[in-house]
Amino acid sequence: MKGGTQSNAVGASFLRSIAVWGPGLLVMLADTDAGNVVAAAQSGGQWGYRLLPLVLMLIPMLYLVQELTIRLGIYTGRGHGELIRARFGPGWAWLSMLGLAVAVIGSLITEFTGVAGVGELFGLSRALTLPLAAAALLLIVASGSYKRVERVALVVGLFELAFFAVAWSARPSLAALARDAVDLPIRDRDFLFMGAAIIGATFNPWMIFYQQSATAEKKLGPDDLVHARWDTGVGAILTQCLTGAVMVAAAAALAKGGAPSSLSTIGEISGALTPVLGRSLGRIVFGAGVLGASLVAAIVSSLALAWGAGEVSGRRRSLERRPFDAAWFFGVYAACVLGSGAVVALVRDLVWLNIAAQVLNAFLMPLVIGLLIVLAAAALPEAHRLRGWRLATIVVLCAVVSGGGIFGGLAALR
Repeated sequence: MKGGTQSNAVGASFLRSIAVWGPGLLVMLADTDAGNVVAAAQSGGQWGYRLLPLVLMLIPMLYLVQELTIRLGIYTGRGHGELIRARFGPGWAWLSMLGLAVAVIGSLITEFTGVAGVGELFGLSRALTLPLAAAALLLIVASGSYKRVERVALVVGLFELAFFAVAWSARPSLAALARDAVDLPIRDRDFLFMGAAIIGATFNPWMIFYQQSATAEKKLGPDDLVHARWDTGVGAILTQCLTGAVMVAAAAALAKGGAPSSLSTIGEISGALTPVLGRSLGRIVFGAGVLGASLVAAIVSSLALAWGAGEVSGRRRSLERRPFDAAWFFGVYAACVLGSGAVVALVRDLVWLNIAAQVLNAFLMPLVIGLLIVLAAAALPEAHRLRGWRLATIVVLCAVVSGGGIFGGLAALR
């Protein structure tokens, strides 16, 4: 009997640990969105493997930033916007909300651009693919269950693993990779601008809002902290490796004469990255990756804005409510999805937004991460606050990365 009781306890503990996983992995898969794919491919096409070390070096900071959102969500039980309002007042809350809205709108437009681009790879009109994508996103969230939305989004996001197949088929040169890693044209404005885009693509403001709100929505407690950290750590490594895979594939294709110097559309990227897999199979594999990335990022970013708007305004905001019982929450979500889809349907060429939106995120970093650090140092219970050498380390690290992103973004304007 005793053995059976212990076995049941272990089984229950395992199931609970699995149930905790989701917000971290999902938000990281969403981070490898269509804009991220275009920025990584553009970087590989123009600069070879030179920005790959930056992609990998950002993993620790990405984890540290998102780990703070876990702690805040677990120990305060509040979403990010709600906590800012409670601690600093409505002015700071609405300022953070403005930055979130700008980031989400730019992101959603790039996601729908990705959906349209994948459709056009297979000869499908935007008039068909965009309404289908919008309808799918609305139906998923209208299901009325956070767990269901999370599971569907995770399944869709796993299509991004196709990028690893694309990178493997490109057969990158290790000698060229090592050479490019130390050959950094840091005086070149275009190189600095692309570096800013990579930094901005890694740190999206909606990631912080989403993960903290999702952690509170799942009602995770202190006992779940370790599993939530693993969820986020695995996700951080995975998303940067996916970004690196796209960059490596583009650099390898350029080295073999298979890529143009500028890769700015989904069609150009697909044509350059997938020749080894064959035209038809390459399109399917790459298209699945981009479509998965676009849809999961659209779900996560629009939910982040809906949650944030509800938290800042003090209105109802939960996926566990029926749409008409939380009209503000679902109305903001629907407006984001339908509005962004309409913009992409009406304006033919929006590819330039992919890079610009990522650089914009770099400019928003000081505000978003600054508020996060202050909350972690002041709003958490005394035993779990960010302080001492840990506080100093993350402040310095975030200041260096944020400063680098802003410097690179401004370099192109000189």
